[in-house]
Amino acid sequence: MPNKTIYNAERALYIDLLTRVHYHPIANEWLARLPHWLATIKDKRRYAHAPAYQAAVERLPMIEVTGVDLNADTLTIDADLTASQHKQITALMKQLMPWRKGPFQIGTGDHSVIIDTEWHSDWKWNRIAPHLFEGQGTLEGRYVLDVGGGSGYHGWRMAGAGAKQVIIIDPSCLFYHQFMSIRHFVGAADTVDGVNRVHYIPVGLEALPEQSQLFDTVFCMGVLYHRPSPFEHLQQLKGQLAKGGQLVLETLVVEGDANTVLVPHDRYAKMNNVYFLPSVAALTGWLEKVGFSDIRCVDIDVTSVEEQRATQWMTYQSLSDFLDPNDPTKTIEGYPAPMRATLIATKS
Repeated sequence: MPNKTIYNAERALYIDLLTRVHYHPIANEWLARLPHWLATIKDKRRYAHAPAYQAAVERLPMIEVTGVDLNADTLTIDADLTASQHKQITALMKQLMPWRKGPFQIGTGDHSVIIDTEWHSDWKWNRIAPHLFEGQGTLEGRYVLDVGGGSGYHGWRMAGAGAKQVIIIDPSCLFYHQFMSIRHFVGAADTVDGVNRVHYIPVGLEALPEQSQLFDTVFCMGVLYHRPSPFEHLQQLKGQLAKGGQLVLETLVVEGDANTVLVPHDRYAKMNNVYFLPSVAALTGWLEKVGFSDIRCVDIDVTSVEEQRATQWMTYQSLSDFLDPNDPTKTIEGYPAPMRATLIATKS
């Protein structure tokens, strides 16, 4: 019999939004759009693989989970798996490849399933987490939106950092079902007073009601450089924040002054959807222009081939294939190699 992971998760999301209507009437707009959002991601005319992804999630076995560590670098679900369960879980989770954000571990015995993702997303989280909420390293009691959350790894870590509620958004059909597969094993471990804290809506930021102002913290990591209209994107992020809320923005940057912005002529690191790579100073100016204050850069890091690489769970090309083989400080196209900065800003 298929498990009801997806049904239960979507029902919990509906109930949580319904509860928020009492305090924020704008949540009614989210509720009105929710059935369309959830139906669209399952539409095989739009997403040919949707039925196969859903079937993989629904066939995951029920296991006895003894604990879930949302603060571990490898998000770990404690359980003693049999050899048969290990084989079944591995086969089904590999139907949801490629896995890009993680890592995850299901089981802690000899038959544990370790999903070694393309990105060491824990490295990024560990660089950012100490700076959250005015340097206290916590999201305690905050409503959080994670824009472009992928498989949901960072969303789970946000819950581990104390967030009252996390809503992950990402329009990828694959990532949505990856999240649901992890949700299946996490089960009730993220609940507080019987309410799930981590939800996933399979839409992009532009699909959300404008000026919702529902969130205390908005994360946007690895998205801005994919947007052809960065100012519009920053305005949309601002519109989801309550007054005084914080934006955590992580994006590709280049070295330079307040007037420096790289616009790749064609591809950047083999990506054809990279539009603007500003300097930190230029990005600070962008944030000021759209109405953010108290802007500070808390981290700058050059992405290494140890942090982003091909694995058995993501077998396609990765960072080492995107760099100049004779000069790893440059991309294959001759641009500066990927460097990422994280800025935290406050909605005035």
